[in-house]
Order: sequence, then C-alpha cells, then structure tokens
Amino acid sequence: MATELNRLEEVVRTRVMRLNATITGVVLGIIVGFAIFIATNWLLLKAEEGEVVGPHLSLLGQFFIGYDVSFVGSLIGLAYGFITGFIIGYFLARIYNWTVDFRQHNSAS
Repeated sequence: MATELNRLEEVVRTRVMRLNATITGVVLGIIVGFAIFIATNWLLLKAEEGEVVGPHLSLLGQFFIGYDVSFVGSLIGLAYGFITGFIIGYFLARIYNWTVDFRQHNSAS
C-alpha cells in the first residue's frame, strides 16, 4: 500500500510540474500582442502635431512587415506580437516539460 501511494504521489508531482504548452503560448501571445498594441497607441495619443512619433518603436517594422506607428500598425503589431509570443511561449513550455521529464527520469534511476 505504501509503495502504491509513493508511486501515485510521484505521478501527481510530475503532472503538477508540467506546463500546457498551448495555453502558455496563448497567454504569452496575448501579453506580447497587447503590449505592442498599447505601446503604439500610447505614443499616438501622446504625440503632438507634427512631432516624430516613436522612432524606436517604428524599428519593429524591420521585423514585422506592414507595422508602423499608426492605429492600423498597432493592429498589425497586435497580430504579429500574438504570433511571436505564442511561438516563444509554446517552445519555452516544451523545453521546460522536456527538462522536467529528463530530471524525473534521472531521479527515478
């Protein structure tokens, strides 16, 4: 009975330590996408007439085709940010899960 409980505890501990890669990707995608969206629109609201707006943020256009510091650009940045954040979050969770499995396998040996 004690052996079964230890085994059950080990399975539960392994399951709790794992991350769902898809959910992690979606959450990070939403965060990155909205960060770009809010930063772009904040600069637009803050800018005065005739002022150069966001020269540093406009450099994202080098990576995100179609992005510029405008409202339409903020929507494009939202989409690109979501995709980029999803990919990064997904692979970070997969690497984390692989590490947990590797450590779990080594500690069981």
